[in-house]
Amino acid sequence: METITKAWLHARGERFAPRSVDLMREQRERYGTSGNCFDLAMWLMDELRGEGIECYPVGRKLGTEDAHCAVIAIGEDGSRYLCDLGDQWIQPVLIDPRAEGYTEQPLPGFFPGARIAVHSDAAQASIRYMRPGGKESCSVYDLNAVDEAEFVHAAAYSQSLLSIPLVERRLRTCTDGSIVHWEYESGQSQISSDRGLFHESDPFGEDTWARRISRRSGIDEQVVQAALDLYAAEGLL
Repeated sequence: METITKAWLHARGERFAPRSVDLMREQRERYGTSGNCFDLAMWLMDELRGEGIECYPVGRKLGTEDAHCAVIAIGEDGSRYLCDLGDQWIQPVLIDPRAEGYTEQPLPGFFPGARIAVHSDAAQASIRYMRPGGKESCSVYDLNAVDEAEFVHAAAYSQSLLSIPLVERRLRTCTDGSIVHWEYESGQSQISSDRGLFHESDPFGEDTWARRISRRSGIDEQVVQAALDLYAAEGLL
């Protein structure tokens, strides 16, 4: 998940409409871009439906600066699974309390750098994130489907906004193959793993933020630089 693409599109004068999934794929192939949570949700739904898997969007605070969205996928037995690429989940998690296999016990392997625990009443799901050192946080998802026209409208509104530069990426370590969470936000970067939180030093010498973000994310360095230049011009860096 990243807001580099959004700023790059703003710099190109393309700020008032969400991209089609075909355009997202084309730009991914050419520039290494992905998108924000709305982009990723629309792309995921297109992929799931292409495989014959029923799914629908969910969200909270849609139409605001604090909006977030995810996708619910329906298994062959009718069980519901939460898929949240915008928050960098590693795999979908079962959130249907009536389903065989549903558990509220802490689970590893679903979120980088944390165990998660699900509590669902079928209308809402609360996700507890348990990180090393005892730090915990919680997210609540409304499991009712969002009208897709409303969802597209919320995506367009989100596309029109610029807040702060954010890049999140799952990375697989070369030592033990575990998945960690790398994040850049407003001139700082850090890595979250099951061993804790590690802050990276600022770029030095020939290294730049654009180069580091490009190296970590796979986004074309010129695209990253254009986005960061716009954020700086808007006073958001």
